[in-house]
Amino acid sequence: HVQLVESGGGSVQPGGSLRLSCSASADSHKAFCMAWFRQFPGKQREGVAAAYTGGRTTYYDDSLRGRFTISADYYKNTVTLQMNDLKPEDTAMYYCAAAGSWICVTSTWFLVEKYGYWGQGTQVTVQG
Repeated sequence: HVQLVESGGGSVQPGGSLRLSCSASADSHKAFCMAWFRQFPGKQREGVAAAYTGGRTTYYDDSLRGRFTISADYYKNTVTLQMNDLKPEDTAMYYCAAAGSWICVTSTWFLVEKYGYWGQGTQVTVQG
């Protein structure tokens, strides 16, 4: 069983930055594929970025690469999402998710149904 706790959401002006963190607690210490998804009102969750906590492999939605950076810490079982140059269209609920390490490949990291563990979500609002 895995529990995920997110922190770091909030409100920021356009061009600002926010850093989201997600901490995973599990029955045993192992590497995961941990990801951030976001959900706009009335829309499906979409993948933002993912990281393999046992190495340096990362994946991004191409439209966000360059502004968003994901990093993972195996020993702390945490994943962070640094979001820079935020835009109003980034306003959404952001969710942390965890899955087996094998999900962290190009073809599956962004698939909602592959993740069995989810955080409660944290709101990010970008407005002037």
